[in-house]
Amino acid sequence: MKTSLMVIAAAAAVVFAGGANAAVDAAKAKALAQSKNCLACHATDKKLVGPSYMEIAKKYKGNKDAAAMLNKKVINGGGGVWGTIPMPPNPVKEDEAKLLVDWILSL
Repeated sequence: MKTSLMVIAAAAAVVFAGGANAAVDAAKAKALAQSKNCLACHATDKKLVGPSYMEIAKKYKGNKDAAAMLNKKVINGGGGVWGTIPMPPNPVKEDEAKLLVDWILSL
């Protein structure tokens, strides 16, 4: 019985620690999106010049290749998927693009 309780407690600690870490990552990602001017064209919940982050998350949900593809698009720019206005290349490092994309896909 003690072993079961210890396993449950350890699992709960991992879950709650992951949740706290995810909140920190979301805050970092939002701040990064603001600092890199992403929010001039994107919003979390509504279309601006580009699609909302929630629309992006919905479109690529379950696509195992989405993160890698979107990381490249954030860095290099892209177009044709969401309409005629292309997204220009962005001045972000690979780790910054990954943070942004992971946050977007988590929505």
